[in-house]
Amino acid sequence: MHGAQQDVQETTAGPGRSPEEMALEELLADAEVRQGLTDHAHVPDRVAEILRRLISSGKILPGTKVPEVRTTQLLGVSRHTLRAAFQSLAAEGLLERRPNRGVFVHAPTTEDIRETYRVRRVVELGAVRQADFDDAALAELEAVIDVARRASAAGDLPAVAQANQQLHRLIIAQVGSEQLSAFMEQILARMRLVFHTMRGDPTFHTDYVERNARLVELLQTRDGAAAEEHLAGYFDVAEEQLLENLG
Repeated sequence: MHGAQQDVQETTAGPGRSPEEMALEELLADAEVRQGLTDHAHVPDRVAEILRRLISSGKILPGTKVPEVRTTQLLGVSRHTLRAAFQSLAAEGLLERRPNRGVFVHAPTTEDIRETYRVRRVVELGAVRQADFDDAALAELEAVIDVARRASAAGDLPAVAQANQQLHRLIIAQVGSEQLSAFMEQILARMRLVFHTMRGDPTFHTDYVERNARLVELLQTRDGAAAEEHLAGYFDVAEEQLLENLG
């Protein structure tokens, strides 16, 4: 189904929408989410940023359909603009177009997991090796650990997951490269899709709180080699868990 016929289906198929699609509509209708969209110089990039952020925060689940017509209506952008954003996110492995069905949030495969951890080993181990973690940076990392521990004790798994992502975001930020930090946002979004495969295991994220805490302790002692070794082992364990669960 193409063109106007598909548009009619998207516009009129409200009662048949999945809970995930309805949740997505609610998110996109939020004025705060759309803030800065209309006056942004690069609107397709901004639209991609909005969708990427919703994916990386865990608010859009793998397999969720992103209806083109309704999304353009909610964001107030053209189909051309939205499709340019879709192309960017597809290139990042976050969206996929299914023939005659539309655009969906990508559901990770075993190769996605392997590729993501190959990238993380290069990027994050390199950051630990090269970056200068000053007292202010270490204080920020320690604060994230405190947040994660409190969230874990309260059973707030989404907050634990968010703290985990924030910690890794801060590690990359210490390199001082805007390009690398932007690339890390893509990695974090892909990781969130991968982590959704473990949503049936409530201990997955909580088990890594103390691994993160140990990493911060090693950074505080200025033992970069030990911190790098710890993070490499951390990645090995996480990758194995995710592959076993998906396989």
